[in-house]
Amino acid sequence: MDHDILISGGGIAGMSAAAAFGRAGFSVLCVDPAPPVTERDADGADLRTTAFLQPARDFLDRAGLWARLSDHATPLQVMRIADASRSPPMTRDFNAADISDLPFGWNLPNWLLRREMAKALDEMPGVDFRPGTATKSLFTRTGEARVGLSDGTRPRVKLVIAADGRGSPMRQAAGIGVTTTRYGQKALAFAVTHDAPHGNVSTEIHRAGGPFTLVPLPDHDGRPSSAVVWMMAARDAERRAALDVPAFEAEMTDRSAGLYGPLKLASKRNLWPIITQGAERLTAQRLALVAEAAHVMPPIGAQGLNMSLRDLETLLDLAVAAPERLGDAAMLDAYEKKRAPDIRLRMSGISALNRASMQGLPTLQAARATGLGLLHDLAPMRKAVMELGLGAKAR
Repeated sequence: MDHDILISGGGIAGMSAAAAFGRAGFSVLCVDPAPPVTERDADGADLRTTAFLQPARDFLDRAGLWARLSDHATPLQVMRIADASRSPPMTRDFNAADISDLPFGWNLPNWLLRREMAKALDEMPGVDFRPGTATKSLFTRTGEARVGLSDGTRPRVKLVIAADGRGSPMRQAAGIGVTTTRYGQKALAFAVTHDAPHGNVSTEIHRAGGPFTLVPLPDHDGRPSSAVVWMMAARDAERRAALDVPAFEAEMTDRSAGLYGPLKLASKRNLWPIITQGAERLTAQRLALVAEAAHVMPPIGAQGLNMSLRDLETLLDLAVAAPERLGDAAMLDAYEKKRAPDIRLRMSGISALNRASMQGLPTLQAARATGLGLLHDLAPMRKAVMELGLGAKAR
């Protein structure tokens, strides 16, 4: 074999996989068609952020990545939900102190994650990270997989991990179909500064069209700063993406219900389509799908990448428990059985939450406000919801 594992995809999930399997002693080749964009203001920079919940932080520590990420991370102590369909908005705070002595999670910009993870992979002797190299073909048999790469090589490996996004070339090569739900929505992602300090509070503001979410960042130019994901109808997103800065700032401040005072744009604006997409199965011969190759969801509740890291943790546990069975049918069947039910449950839940958030009917808005109040005010229910959101019991 040329390597134990080939990872198709060098995004955050792919690089996390490379680090985790490399640190566990496996020989890893990780490829991606494009080099990672690692500067905040560079063309193509991913201005979204990722909130790593407690179990995800533990996995990154296991992968040897958290030590170099922790100094850049902003703790998320409180999750604030606001219903802005009424005036003044109804807000409810969910505090991590109710279930844990740690924050819910830690927020980091995606461009910075790519920078730090790429540096970490360069220092790992068991990992060969080749940005600028694409996967082109997949041939498998019982004992191995051969992957054709854009550099003309065809490495032989025991396991291929497809972390290559919602249009996954490896998933397509294996003939695995997907089911896709489109909402007619897009999201704008950008950073802002504001007058009021965020106090390590992540705020999700609901009104018709989709949520407007502010997630804490370190101060920018001496002012409190947050990352924003603003979901709305696609036509509205495209119109707002083209607005001049003063007009855009006025609209986003209005949409934020003024909870942090006037918002000032502090980055470029990125536009993303909102879909739910699930692979028909998670495995094929010598192939495992993870992250957006397996599941795509609206960005609600910080579930997306945290689910992806649960995929990786499950695969890693299986590989470490029986390295001689790496990539065989028994290992991949076990992966499918462990991950598929959780993925289906969370995808359906997030899809339902997104549809409810899109609605502008007064009766549905009233029901949303009533439900939010009940979730918050009944302590056992509040704690159960927070623990479910973490993906595991808080320790």
